[in-house]
Amino acid sequence: MTGLVVKTCGPMTTLQDRGRFGYQRFGVSPSGAMDLRALAVANVLVGNPPGTAAIEFMHLGGAFTNEGGDIRLALAGAGCTLSIDGKPVAPQTAALLKEGQTAEIGHAKTGSFAYLAVAGGFEIAPQLGSLSFHLRSRLGGLSGRPLQAGDRLPCKPEAQEGPLMRLSRDLPGGDEPIRVMLGPQDDYFTPEAIRTFLESDFTISSQADRMGFQLTGPVLEHAKGFNIVSDGIVDGHIQVPGSGQPIVLMRDRQTAGGYPKIATVISADLDRFAQLRPGSLVRFKAVGRSDAVAAAQDMKDWIASLPQALEPIRFSLTTEHLLSTNLIGGAVNALAPKISESIS
Repeated sequence: MTGLVVKTCGPMTTLQDRGRFGYQRFGVSPSGAMDLRALAVANVLVGNPPGTAAIEFMHLGGAFTNEGGDIRLALAGAGCTLSIDGKPVAPQTAALLKEGQTAEIGHAKTGSFAYLAVAGGFEIAPQLGSLSFHLRSRLGGLSGRPLQAGDRLPCKPEAQEGPLMRLSRDLPGGDEPIRVMLGPQDDYFTPEAIRTFLESDFTISSQADRMGFQLTGPVLEHAKGFNIVSDGIVDGHIQVPGSGQPIVLMRDRQTAGGYPKIATVISADLDRFAQLRPGSLVRFKAVGRSDAVAAAQDMKDWIASLPQALEPIRFSLTTEHLLSTNLIGGAVNALAPKISESIS
């Protein structure tokens, strides 16, 4: 059977899709890809729906060997590079991995998370409707754990037929402030704390993983203490415990919590925030509900428009391809005398 065999990978290389929904009332986190836009780009390049499960890399890359028939694959996110048997593949471009060849993914250069998608997705049984791995509950992934050397990921051979495509569009980036909506417990903070939160730089600490990013910076003063009756948590909630240092809750966050939440990162900016590396500076900007809804719609439209931005790869400039086309056949030297003249 066609499949990828893991040769090497980092300790938090996992399977992630759009997420696991409908179970938060039972305490099950949605999990899912940290950068949904990058996940969508990798999937669309190989003809998959945007939320199909792919391999998520956190900081480190890996190597995967093909055992079986041809596999169409694509990589997106974090400035990671893709090469096949040492030959680089252009960014935002799908590639064909033949039997016995090895795909190598470089470490993250401009972010934290990258995604390797294969045509048709992986033939692995979902748990609670998703392949997304959640570390603390051991749900999803491959046998309830991250990937490791020797693992085999079966692919769908019937999905590998089709043209190789490239995407003429870059992933959104920029260093603009991360947009937030204040609340739901911004009344638990002094007016000075709110001003400090919106006017100061914070640093992503080394305590940053799929559950949450701990920030360091000015202390945010509570007005009513730092304990509340536990209530629901969503992606992007910014809790402030007794230390006064905010924590941005991410895809693997808990479903309920008892610290007041000063603000919430809007869904359209959470991907960009997730790509910030430890040591990066971040600043926040408050927006209203209408702005957050409009930004969410823009993100949805951007992902939906990706298939229209695809272009077929019409030729390859590899040495093998150039030799196979016999480009020098029939070449003439315009400066040489005609044969009839040279023998007359």
